[in-house]
Amino acid sequence: MVQVTSPAFKRNAAAALEDAGLQKALGKAKGAFLQRRAAAVAALPEFETLRDTGRDIKNHTLANLDFYLETYAANVERAGGQVHWCSTAADARAAVLDICRKAGARTVTKGKSMISEEIGVNDHLEAHGIQPVETDLGEYIIQLRHEHPSHIIAPAFHLNREDWEAQFRLSHTDLPKDRVFNERRDILAEARTRLRQKFLAADVGITGANFLIAETGSSVIVTNEGNGDLTQTLPRVHIVLASIEKVVPTLEDCTSLLRLLARSATGQDFSVYTTFSTGVRRPEDLDGPEEYHVVLIDNGRSNMMGTDFQEMLRCIRCAACMNHCPVYGAVGGHAYGWVYPGPMGSVLTPTLVGVDKAGHLPNASTFCGKCESVCPVKIPLPKLMRHWREREFERHLSPQGIRSNLALWAWFARRPSAYRLATRLGIRALSALSRGKGAFRWLPFAGGWTEGRDLPAPEPGGTFMARYQARQKEARR
Repeated sequence: MVQVTSPAFKRNAAAALEDAGLQKALGKAKGAFLQRRAAAVAALPEFETLRDTGRDIKNHTLANLDFYLETYAANVERAGGQVHWCSTAADARAAVLDICRKAGARTVTKGKSMISEEIGVNDHLEAHGIQPVETDLGEYIIQLRHEHPSHIIAPAFHLNREDWEAQFRLSHTDLPKDRVFNERRDILAEARTRLRQKFLAADVGITGANFLIAETGSSVIVTNEGNGDLTQTLPRVHIVLASIEKVVPTLEDCTSLLRLLARSATGQDFSVYTTFSTGVRRPEDLDGPEEYHVVLIDNGRSNMMGTDFQEMLRCIRCAACMNHCPVYGAVGGHAYGWVYPGPMGSVLTPTLVGVDKAGHLPNASTFCGKCESVCPVKIPLPKLMRHWREREFERHLSPQGIRSNLALWAWFARRPSAYRLATRLGIRALSALSRGKGAFRWLPFAGGWTEGRDLPAPEPGGTFMARYQARQKEARR
């Protein structure tokens, strides 16, 4: 099962900052996402209007979620499929295992699916003698390394080319010593060669779903490699894993969200493959599964409905928030300690595993607001992280030092005269201690700051309020 290590975020982050290989990978990879998204958005004049449309579609769906889920399930069954309603991760794992056992499966191919990571499907299948094989290129190398994804659309975001080569030579013991991996296509060719027989031999294929369409009972996946298509058309049985908020009302609604998804995620107008699956293979179809199962997973989502965190259920998993996050860009995804990293994970993880286990995550933010500004469905992520900080404080989960300092600040904040006096005295004391230097390398009671960076000394002119009032007087002259 997935081990939640969010409580170790500070230790994880410190290790990540010292990891030269990780820092190299982050430095090379993160810029490309930002540049491609910016170019794709600039080329679509109606992008901001489309964001409003996407937000409204998701809000409408969430407000009528029971209706659309029931409509979706009825249309899946009308197309010959089966829907398995699962309240918890354990229910979902049991449903998947039961389907695989009834199919006599020994090998299962998988497309990339974050919900499968959330519920721990791979470990569960392996524990019961069934071998899952990840077919997404990034997921494949992650599986070989016995790691979890560090990014929700680029699982191997944290790896460099030499890491791929080293792992292939370790795992593929028959690999010729003179085989070279100088180019990306060399890596792709090696993985493709190994996976071809896996595709053909698999009894069951498991995919996630970017969207579920109530109108038709269809599931939709987007990929750039085509592995998802092979995963869901070659085996006799296709299992779709999806959380309940993935449903949308109509095909038109889905296409509106698809226009947002690829542009926000990878800077493409559309992903290379956008595949709609509806039920079992019909007599006139050339390929497709004999059985089509949808495992619909709640796992805490319904508890978010009607709360301050319902807006998080609008998320379409594009990863734009983490691509633009300065914290994620510095420490990578594994530091977050569970399936969902970055700003979206800082909101979703405490919801799913508890703020007592993941309280560090909503605090791991500069609140620069970039995540909200790029979110394709306008989720107010800083506001939601602030709500988690409030919950943490209310439950006395935050450190006593933080609580005491906040209480002290609140006492002064409610007494403006005392606040102004204290800040004036503080500025004078710091100015005297700095002795004209630009910054402090050490200061009592500020070790948490000065341990990793200098503390700027006050500039001449007094407090902010004093300088502001002086400028206002000058402006009125």
